[in-house]
Amino acid sequence: MRWPRWASSVPPAWTTPGRWRRCAQWRATCRASSTRAESREQRSEHQVTQDLYELLGVARDADGDTIKKAYRKLARQLHPDVNPDPESQERFKHVSAAYEVLSDPQKRASYDRGGDPFGGGFGGQGAGFSFSDIMDAFFGGNAGGGGGGGRGPRSRVRRGQDALIRIEVELAEAAFGVARELKVDTAVHCSSCAGSGAAPGSEPVTCETCHGHGEVAHVQRSFLGEIRTLRPCAACRGFGTVIPDPCRECAGDGRVRSRRTLTVKIPAGVDTGTRVQLTEQGEVGPGGGPAGDLYVEIHVAAHPTFERHGNDLHCTVTVPMTAAALGTTLTLPTLEADLDEGAGSGLETGFELAIPAGTQTGHEVALRGRGVPGLRGGRGDLIVTVAVETPTRLDARQEELLRELAALRGEEQPMGEVRAAHRSMFGRLRDAFTH
Repeated sequence: MRWPRWASSVPPAWTTPGRWRRCAQWRATCRASSTRAESREQRSEHQVTQDLYELLGVARDADGDTIKKAYRKLARQLHPDVNPDPESQERFKHVSAAYEVLSDPQKRASYDRGGDPFGGGFGGQGAGFSFSDIMDAFFGGNAGGGGGGGRGPRSRVRRGQDALIRIEVELAEAAFGVARELKVDTAVHCSSCAGSGAAPGSEPVTCETCHGHGEVAHVQRSFLGEIRTLRPCAACRGFGTVIPDPCRECAGDGRVRSRRTLTVKIPAGVDTGTRVQLTEQGEVGPGGGPAGDLYVEIHVAAHPTFERHGNDLHCTVTVPMTAAALGTTLTLPTLEADLDEGAGSGLETGFELAIPAGTQTGHEVALRGRGVPGLRGGRGDLIVTVAVETPTRLDARQEELLRELAALRGEEQPMGEVRAAHRSMFGRLRDAFTH
């Protein structure tokens, strides 16, 4: 019975693991032998006459990375283990041969000059073609059946992390800017080892496990053959070197915690959520690496008088009923008055606001350019809303005067007349429906 390709990697439920492994190994051996025999017998029949760059779909001036990416993409589509179509298998042989030439600088140069890099036809996989290139196409750059290169050791010198602190400022400070002194706890370079992590007089040495590569190879057998993967070396944590005598002050990290005092200049116009960046004032990096940035996030405290909406300020003033009726002039404080130096710096600490006669509750007055300065220039407005206060407690004389005023204005209506009019209206409705 012929095994279907889709079942080549999944053991049936009726077999045992040992029997399945032996069958899989036998099929892989037969397939490899058949492929090698066919390659030897039909090498002369598979001459690649198409342009190699066209086979891979790349330009003639493409670099090595572009060629490798193009080959990986085609290999995922055409490899016999994922595409049983005979034409795709034939095309895969040609694509593999093209990649063998174009991935080798000497063979590519010979081909570009018009020569035959194989010295007489090529098909299937040439002598210089590595199985790891196929495995790379399916499993990435750290897998393969041969040598295959990894990323190499990590550097001990790295940039430090960014840091974030939050502070609260008053509305006037956020509007007009302020300088604040901050105490921050961050990592700084160890003064004993100058950030290297090694005790004075010593230095890191090459790791004996990975021999300085920072990676170790792990080989795993599969139905495709041996798969070789590279993993970070556990002995040196991928650095390629170890510190035999760590610094006692920092325990080999090259950094210690320290409290510093910084001055941050908060620009005018910031709002809650604004972040001020202090370059290279964050955590220093391990191994003597540069520091990250420090971000200061602003939170603006609530103000007892003014409420901020964007760059506009809003406030509500309460005026007596008589002042609203007759009109008046109010003296209101400005936001600048909240600044410590406001009184002696020439800043305007107050202004007069005219309330016209007959002002009603909800009346708004917009004062242009008296709001919050913008981060990118300009300044918002101050919106003043008037609330008319009606007296709730009157003595006898005040009540008498109000009744006289109501009588003069024709506004007094006894409750009895209101009730009578109310009954009369329903009476008229009743008469309309009964007649």
